[in-house]
Amino acid sequence: MTHAAIDQALAGAYQRFTESNPTSRHQFEEQARYMPGANSRSVLFYAPFPLTIAKGEGAALWDADGHRYADFIAEYTAGVYGHTAPEIREAVTEAMQSGINLTGHNLLEGRLARLICERFPQIEQLRFTNSGTEANLMALTAALHFTGRRKIVVFAGGYHGGVLGFGAKPLPTTVPFDFLVLPYNDAQTAREQIERHGAEIAAVLVEPMQGASGCIPGSLDFLQALRESATRVGALLVFDEVMTSRLAPHGLANKLGIRSDLTTLGKYIGGGMSFGAFGGRADVMALFDPRTGSLAHSGTFNNNVLTMAAGYAGLTKLFTPEAAGALAERGEAMRARLNALCVKEGVAMQFTGLGSLMNAHFVGGEVRSVDDLAPVDGHLRQLLFFHLLSEGIYTSPRGFVVLSLPLADADIDRYVAAIGSFIGEYRALLPGAR
Repeated sequence: MTHAAIDQALAGAYQRFTESNPTSRHQFEEQARYMPGANSRSVLFYAPFPLTIAKGEGAALWDADGHRYADFIAEYTAGVYGHTAPEIREAVTEAMQSGINLTGHNLLEGRLARLICERFPQIEQLRFTNSGTEANLMALTAALHFTGRRKIVVFAGGYHGGVLGFGAKPLPTTVPFDFLVLPYNDAQTAREQIERHGAEIAAVLVEPMQGASGCIPGSLDFLQALRESATRVGALLVFDEVMTSRLAPHGLANKLGIRSDLTTLGKYIGGGMSFGAFGGRADVMALFDPRTGSLAHSGTFNNNVLTMAAGYAGLTKLFTPEAAGALAERGEAMRARLNALCVKEGVAMQFTGLGSLMNAHFVGGEVRSVDDLAPVDGHLRQLLFFHLLSEGIYTSPRGFVVLSLPLADADIDRYVAAIGSFIGEYRALLPGAR
């Protein structure tokens, strides 16, 4: 394997992509006049230009040039219902008939709040926001005021929204809180550092599985160590379940048997609309009670009727606890097939993750942290992405794979076959090839 050979193969993929998508290219060039890089959401950009998606139906997408794709990214986990679920559409239409911006408490927010609290037992009370990013910001703010401390423990590779991202240190766009960045899945270091800084620590913020960094599951001993250490020093344990709440009937933390003090939610729970929520212990959430609490929390669209209606319909009619468990099982079976294929073909390629979320990596051995992914050539990820597009599969340039309810078994078979054809075509470029 040589970098020059990979670059040459990628240049060919770029050329074929450009020739096949003239309308998307035109759209990109026109929009770049008014938006930097024609973009308002960094994760959606890739070179030479991103596809313009014109339509979605079920688990299928069509781009502006008329190509059809099986959707294996599902709005980065928010699109669990697919694109045209009638139950969601009907709920939104009905809600709109009574007015959109009602400027008050409404009839819909309370029933969604109750449903979420009943589904995720660690959440005794909650408040709605517009995104997972806002939910994490508000959860941290609650922890700072509840404890009277300033330091927040986070983990390398963690992503908690557009202004809460971490490598070995906070990313440039991260809000300037007092962060202590520790290695993920290192229970001993976490215990030692939390003990050392205990009197300063307000919160320990962690994803039970790191999503944006490559679907890296947190080990049970690591997450238990965080629970025990946070309790010992009087800090709040905050689980970011914006992605992972979909991985088991009642969330991943519940499946693992670990109870956080605060939990943040987002993505799919809003039924495909803008959504976020933070909640947990009633004594912490009491800070936000306008009758007695000390913290104000506003947001024009926090309780908007479209999200409240879509979220309730989705969780009661489509993504029930039973459906969540079944989708997770489908994902486990798919990932097992993919990893067996990689082993059979003798390439250093694997799919990490849990349940209905997974990520392709060009590396052998166990993946426990972002450090284990350092040897991966990012151009191989891009090559895989463009190969999958050529096979009619829409996914993520970083190799992220997300299952949605309307995906058929034939779609999954198609994805597995596409990985097989990728290995066959580019075997000489892949690490560990024999």
